[in-house]
Amino acid sequence: MNQESSLICRHFVSYSGIKLPLKLVNELTEAGLNNRNTFYRGYFDAQDRLLICQKIVYGEVESEHRYRYDDNGVLKHALIIEDDEERELDFDE
Repeated sequence: MNQESSLICRHFVSYSGIKLPLKLVNELTEAGLNNRNTFYRGYFDAQDRLLICQKIVYGEVESEHRYRYDDNGVLKHALIIEDDEERELDFDE
């Protein structure tokens, strides 16, 4: 079983701000996805923390963020995958 199968998947029009983790905004319904070429797919855990964020363009994943948090819910690590390149960021308290 992969990680995504145990998470809550939701779809959004965009994100706001520049800090990580991204803040996804304007949630879409399944019906709202029918006429969209670009949207964001977020996978959330039971505490509503964004763990995986994918930018979907014409049905393909264009970029992806993967987040890890400490026990207090503070972002500790981000993996950003874009254009076949990976960047990793670690955050101190």
